[in-house]
Amino acid sequence: AADLIAQAEHDVVARAILVSTDVDVIAKVNAEVERQVDCLPEPNRSTAKEALTQSFSIVCKDMDECIAMSDKLAPEHLEIQTENSQEVADRCANYGGLFIGTHAAEVLGDYGAGPNHTLPTGGTGRYTGGLSVFNFLRIRTWMRIDNKKESQDMVEDSVRMARLEGLEGHARAAEARSLTLTPAYKNANNGSN
Repeated sequence: AADLIAQAEHDVVARAILVSTDVDVIAKVNAEVERQVDCLPEPNRSTAKEALTQSFSIVCKDMDECIAMSDKLAPEHLEIQTENSQEVADRCANYGGLFIGTHAAEVLGDYGAGPNHTLPTGGTGRYTGGLSVFNFLRIRTWMRIDNKKESQDMVEDSVRMARLEGLEGHARAAEARSLTLTPAYKNANNGSN
């Protein structure tokens, strides 16, 4: 309950979501959330209460469904507090930050343990991760082909792909590197480059 409230107090549009297979656990947590939120000082209490109006719980039939639901939601913060929490965590794919076990509260990640605090929100954890040093690296790609003969399969594939995409100039540039194909521009221009 405290961890849900910690998320709800961020702002009035925050959503704290509980996913469980146990209806009784959800009922107990919801009752505890109501009790604890009233103990917060202002303005935290008002902010959390407003956010909790759009927060919700999901009852799933089994852990597989819990994991599927979590992956669909792709939460910014995902706390896994269940038996075999590491096994469950290993099966989760979409989240910003992952907090495994009952002692790994998200707030400890914010202020104590040091995992990233700039995380994907709004379900964007389905395709990106948190801000990291890798976001500040310039990635450069390069290619070198020294053996014209060994590159012929790639040349022929490139010709075909370029023509399928309707990019004749690309196809002809690949043909210029072919050992077996006559480049179309040579046929059209009597051999001039």
